[in-house]
Amino acid sequence: MKIFSAAQIREADAFTIAHEPVSSTDLMGRAAGKCADWLMEHYPPSYPFYIFCGKGNNGGDGLVIAQKLLDEGYQVTVCLLEYGSKASEDYIYYYRRLQQQYAGRIREIADVTGFPELPASAVIVDAIFGTGLNKPIEGWLAGIIHKINDQHPRHAIVAIDMPSGLKADTSSRNTPVIQAHHTLSFEFYKLAFLLPENAAVAGQVHILPIGLSPDYITHTSTRYHLTDLDMMRTIYMPRTPFSHKGTYGHALLIAGSRGKMGAAVLSAKACIRAGVGLLSCHIPGCGYDIMQISEPCAMCITDELPDHSTHFHEQADARYKTIGIGPGLGTATATASSLEKLLATYKRPMVIDADALNMLAVYPSLLYQVPAGSILTPHPKEFERLFGPSANDVERLELLSKQAVRLQLYILLKGRYTAIGCPDGAVYFNATGNPGMATGGSGDVLTGILTGLLAQDYSPKAAVLLGAWIHGYAGDLAAAHLSQEAMSAADIISNLGNAFMECFY
Repeated sequence: MKIFSAAQIREADAFTIAHEPVSSTDLMGRAAGKCADWLMEHYPPSYPFYIFCGKGNNGGDGLVIAQKLLDEGYQVTVCLLEYGSKASEDYIYYYRRLQQQYAGRIREIADVTGFPELPASAVIVDAIFGTGLNKPIEGWLAGIIHKINDQHPRHAIVAIDMPSGLKADTSSRNTPVIQAHHTLSFEFYKLAFLLPENAAVAGQVHILPIGLSPDYITHTSTRYHLTDLDMMRTIYMPRTPFSHKGTYGHALLIAGSRGKMGAAVLSAKACIRAGVGLLSCHIPGCGYDIMQISEPCAMCITDELPDHSTHFHEQADARYKTIGIGPGLGTATATASSLEKLLATYKRPMVIDADALNMLAVYPSLLYQVPAGSILTPHPKEFERLFGPSANDVERLELLSKQAVRLQLYILLKGRYTAIGCPDGAVYFNATGNPGMATGGSGDVLTGILTGLLAQDYSPKAAVLLGAWIHGYAGDLAAAHLSQEAMSAADIISNLGNAFMECFY
């Protein structure tokens, strides 16, 4: 799914109006009608509604919703915020229609003292400001935002298109924003919905189709995308009947140190479950029995030292289709030296995670030796250590994209909507996964999956998109069976088979 900017969404509206054709008032009625339908599906007529409307098209949506709810016998109070700006033409059209039939349900508010007393079980609908907002809300309107947010524990708050105060494409940090339980948005996700800094304001996002022009959507480019199952099905490569283990590649996993062999085991198990043909693991001597017993499908190469690895670069030759490095590896000086030698000699795309990323942060010149097309998988703190701090999530996305282009790498920034920066400047957000995956070892599992897919001749882009998707999907299956609280990283591995089956068979 493409993620368009606020300006592109306005262009999509205008294109649809010109080419469907449909009037702007009818398009507004179509969109707001979808919202009214959603509200009536989720709240019975016994719930009183308070719809707060600004004077732009978002307020026009609110007026249409009010009309439809009133027509169906709902108790509705329309709170019009009178703040001096000129009302939009579509707002005026629907205001006149509402006033003709339901003038007694309209209440004008000109300052904070006009905020109504809300009865029990009231539903608040926020239709104050939409994607057209380009500056922070100030003055008494900010007071209204705070008043609505004060109702959050007691009353349901539903935002139309965007929570008022939230900007679609730029950071809204430290500005007044409606804290919605639900956001009913149209046709596309907005970038703002996918950023961690906005987690407390958008609530559960529901994308309602309103019939915007498919031609505009198809032929308009954007940097940002949200992955979906249809996209994954174009990436996935089914196995052929006459294939053998050599067909699916030989991968080398460099992982583990004393006290951290669990990370190596998890990564190895995930690599095998992701379909690699052969897997060799370079591990310190202390991990030999652990790996051989825990994962008999993996071959073991032990380092000269018992506690950490120092000579893995000597093993990195052409027999390996790819290398995954980092889980539980440690950051000893000799380990960093071997990493430097590895990067000097091995030139195929590889997967770099965990302690390998930490060593790159300490020795940043090594970043320029990472083979083009490699996949880096930092969590936010690792990303900051590698590339520096950002003032907000939008700036961090820009930095992610800039570094992916500059280094010609795929950078997978872990999070609720994992962001994947690509060498061509595109950014993909992964749609699968859940908070139960915020547990030790989850990242090691991802490294194993990515390594296994790269070994099978998936392109780096295909591997990182499919790997993030199937990792999150397996986590969703684990949470469905065990709860988010009780699941572990090992449960993600246990559900990889089910994830492949449900998605691709």
